[in-house]
This record gives sequence, C-alpha cells and structure tokens, in this order.
Amino acid sequence: MISIRSAALRGFRATVAELGGDADRFAHRAGLPPGALDRDEVLVDEHAVGLALYHAARVLDCPEIGLRLADRQELSILGPLALAMRNAADVGGALNYAARYLFVHSPATSVSLGDDTEGDPAVVSLRYDIAVDTSVSAQAIDLGIGFVHRAVESLIGGRYGLLSVDLPHRPAAIGVYERFFGAPVRVECDAALLRFPREMLARPVVGAVEGLRVRAMTFLAEQAGSGRDADHASQVRAALRRSLGTTSVEITAIAAQLGVPPRTLQRRLAGEGTSFATILDEVRREYVHHYLTRTRMSMSRIADAVGLARQSALTRCCRRWWDSSPREIRERANPAHRDE
Repeated sequence: MISIRSAALRGFRATVAELGGDADRFAHRAGLPPGALDRDEVLVDEHAVGLALYHAARVLDCPEIGLRLADRQELSILGPLALAMRNAADVGGALNYAARYLFVHSPATSVSLGDDTEGDPAVVSLRYDIAVDTSVSAQAIDLGIGFVHRAVESLIGGRYGLLSVDLPHRPAAIGVYERFFGAPVRVECDAALLRFPREMLARPVVGAVEGLRVRAMTFLAEQAGSGRDADHASQVRAALRRSLGTTSVEITAIAAQLGVPPRTLQRRLAGEGTSFATILDEVRREYVHHYLTRTRMSMSRIADAVGLARQSALTRCCRRWWDSSPREIRERANPAHRDE
C-alpha cells in the first residue's frame, strides 16, 4: 500500500453530488477510511483513491470525472509545497520544487521537467507519473495531469501557451479533454505530459514573496530529509511526521509506506546507528514540546495527536524526556497558562 494525504480527494463529495451520486457509497466501496472525504490529513491508499474515481465514473456515466475534480482543486492541497511554489522566483523554480518535494504529499506521484518529446528545443515537457493501475482508473491520471495543468495556470495567472497534452489512455470523449486543456490531446502515448514553450519557465510567479518561499522550503526540507535519496532514518522520520496522530505508526505500517519489509528497514536503520523506536521517540518528543509550549491543546488531545493511548503515557514520556510533568513544561513556557 502507498499512502497519500486525503487532500487528493478534496472536492470529490461536491463533484459526485453535482452528478446526482452518493460520495460516501463510492468511498466505502473503495475501502477509504471514515473522514477521508472531509479532511485533508487522513492517510489513504493511493489505489483506493483510484477505485473511488473508477466506481463513480462508471456508475454516474461520467468518464471525465477526474477532470471535473481537478477543476475544483487548488494548489493549496499541497500544503507547504504550495506555499513554496506560489512564492518561487519563476515558473521553472516552482516546478522544480514540485519535482523535488511532491512525494511529501504523495509518494505515489511525481512530476519532472524534460526536453520536448518531439525534439523542439523551444519546447519543454512536464511529465506526470503515478503508481496506480491505469487499467482500473484512468480517472486518477486525468485528475493528476488536470491538477498540474491548473497549477501552472495559477502560477502565471492565466494561460501558459500549452501546445499539446499526451495521455497514456484513450478517453471516451476527446473533445471534453481538449476544451478543459485548451489544447490538442494525443492519446495512447507513453506517458501523461504537458508540452509548452520553454520561455514560460522564466516567467515570474504572480505575487511571489521571497520570505514566504524560504520558510516553506525550510519546513519541506525538515519533513523530507534529503528527498527521495535521503538516508533511511530521514525517510522514516518524514513518514512518521505524516502519520503521527492520523494512522498507525507501527513499523509494519511505516515500512509499507516506504515499500520495504519491516526487518529490512530495521536492519538498514541499525546500519545507520539508530532504530525505529528511537526515531519514533524523537519525533514524538518534538511534537509534544511544540503542542505544550505553542498551543492550548488539552493533555488528552496531545496524547492522541502523537499516538499515545492514554494521558498517563504522555506524563511518563515527559518525565523521561525532561524530568517534568506536561503541565510544568507548559507553565514554564507560558505562565499565562498556569491556571488552565
């Protein structure tokens, strides 16, 4: 299973309702967890997202439902990555951020900039890849490439000279796709990609603020370690930060996210001088300190947010980490909380 943020489903409920369907029915049939249609931070199986789109497309007789959903989604579903992209110096920089950090949002998807597939030096290709069975859900590819197209438009504030679109499948109604993209669509190609003038990469991003970009990139770097090529400890730490408080943080679940057997992961971590338990403890400590000193969350909510079964477990951890109770830590950080 490859887990992604449920933000990928933002707008699914409204899109299905518009077509006269029951979104919860499709979500349940696909095996999506409760809350996945209404919250952005639930971790869901990438394959289940594709299944939900597939079932909805068939039952509602709307094969272009992926495009409809893409039209409802905004760049903000990418969280800190969206902030970095919106404040990049130019479009090329924004797309390079996406290429480097998209896996933080979804390990199953990637984008990459390359030379034109037709050999024109004045043209670039923006490729979208997804680790999903396209025979089950071409709609997942439509959603992804449609979202990328809308994202580039939002960076520039309008059209960006799109020349053509390649799709690896054959849509039922190509005219619908050509109206959505505003460009010719070629089908049954090697990959999903957008072709546009290379000069567009130098176009400034509308409303970019350098300070916001730096903050977002710092946060992304902390979440992602060194990216896809990070050491295993950094990859585990990033996976735990995505999972803590939303899904299982057992080694079996984290190993599945990273696509390695649990024993192999333990062995690799040992080779780097650490262990899964040590990293989990470090991430929990980091989050607990943040919640205690910078929020007014209740102790029970903090325990739940870091995957501890009881508030008493939170107290034991704080005593071990700082030789203080959670309340004492909060009071030292902000005396105004003393009576809360």
